Amino acid sequence: MSTDDEQRDDAGVVPDFDEPEPELPRMAPPMLDEPPGPVNWNLLTADEAESHWLELNQWVNWLRHTYGLPSSVVPPIWHRHSELVWELSALHTHWLCAFDPAQNGSAPIGWHRDFADTRQRLRDWVAASGTRLDRDRPTRQTSWPGEEPADPIEETVITHRDEDFVRFVIDDVERRRQAETDFYANLNPETGEVT
Repeated sequence: MSTDDEQRDDAGVVPDFDEPEPELPRMAPPMLDEPPGPVNWNLLTADEAESHWLELNQWVNWLRHTYGLPSSVVPPIWHRHSELVWELSALHTHWLCAFDPAQNGSAPIGWHRDFADTRQRLRDWVAASGTRLDRDRPTRQTSWPGEEPADPIEETVITHRDEDFVRFVIDDVERRRQAETDFYANLNPETGEVT
């Protein structure tokens, strides 16, 4: 058997070894210039808040589907409970950093270890808040001596989660935008001081 016979492929064609090798797909560049820092929900502008809400909502949906999380870990109305927002936001930032292409190869396993701890905290927050798959109520607040008593808690039925999320984000962005408008209205343009 000749050398050419040994190198023929199944179709009987002798490959041309002088052809350039195909380019391998390149790893996509990171979406961000650098891994993100933590999100401080108290300091976001209206535009920043809208962007962060939409990104976090998309990621939480991915997370709950990918890991099959029950509503006892991530309930539909998580966005109305600040304790869940802060926890999920921190987990999201941790995920972005752990899966950044420039990160150490063992970072994802660290994220999964921390995710296991976070799932327990999320269960605790959900149990304390009282939000469920089909019903929601505001997280109970304890009034300290000398404070006004907390408002009565009323449970509501969740009829359409996505509509509730959109309404919540619109209201939050409008509230932040009004606070910005009020701040700048009270700003002395000559001194830069709030009047």
